[in-house]
Amino acid sequence: MASMRDIKRRKGSIQSTQQITKAMKLVSTVKLQRARQNAEKSSSYFSCMYDTVTSILGRTIGLHHPYLDGGKEGKKAVIVMTSNRGLAGGYNSNITKLVTANFPEKEDVIVYAVGKKGRDALARQGYEVAVDASDIVEEPVYADAMALSKRLLTAFAKGEISEIYLVYTRFKNTVSHIPTLLKLLPVQLPEETGFAEDNGKEKAETIAPMNFEMEDEEALNMIIPKYITSLIYGGLVESVASENGARMQAMDSATSNAEEMISNLSLMYNRARQGSITQELTEIIAGAGAIS
Repeated sequence: MASMRDIKRRKGSIQSTQQITKAMKLVSTVKLQRARQNAEKSSSYFSCMYDTVTSILGRTIGLHHPYLDGGKEGKKAVIVMTSNRGLAGGYNSNITKLVTANFPEKEDVIVYAVGKKGRDALARQGYEVAVDASDIVEEPVYADAMALSKRLLTAFAKGEISEIYLVYTRFKNTVSHIPTLLKLLPVQLPEETGFAEDNGKEKAETIAPMNFEMEDEEALNMIIPKYITSLIYGGLVESVASENGARMQAMDSATSNAEEMISNLSLMYNRARQGSITQELTEIIAGAGAIS
């Protein structure tokens, strides 16, 4: 059985750790309130943007464009959104697992890291990290997403990359965060566009084709970059909310575990103290009996 001094020292150490976890939980709670508001405000817009663009392209007949057809050569660019700090439960590890599960061929992947934890984890596993944009994950703004989007589209136009994917954590609510993989380019068209051969004549007639007032290529050159930027920014906003929600849960769990450990150590300390007092009384009684 551990001595009273050891138990007291360990109890003090856990109490100090508990104070830290409580403080981190409070900080994460405050940050979560603001991040959740931003995520909820922007969620409808970005969902509508995604649905609108895919609907437009789904109603277009015989349109060919690099943004739709994709490059024949080039690697796959994966935007990986994680946090710069740990202590957030499985938030970061879930994202890295999603990347490794869907992109096992490391030599064909270029990682655009938004977050130090994902960058370091994937670099250790042998993935090529071409861009480190970890600074934008702290306070994401639309201009940061636009700069990253331009960099990706430039590489896509040059043929350096053939596909672009976004891996982020979708914020569902305070306790539910879903690791999500989304293909940005080439744009994925809806399965049921109304013009598939097996959809039938009646269904095809219910969906009017999309005609562009300007040239098709010119229209897509305007629409697609804004579409990509919007999805990247939406991923950033939801990732920040998910990170703070995950950290709040992790710190709450750590605080509860510390409370339980302190309670157990207090019980052990009291037992050790009672045993020490009993031993001293026994020695005193035995000494008095020997004298008499």
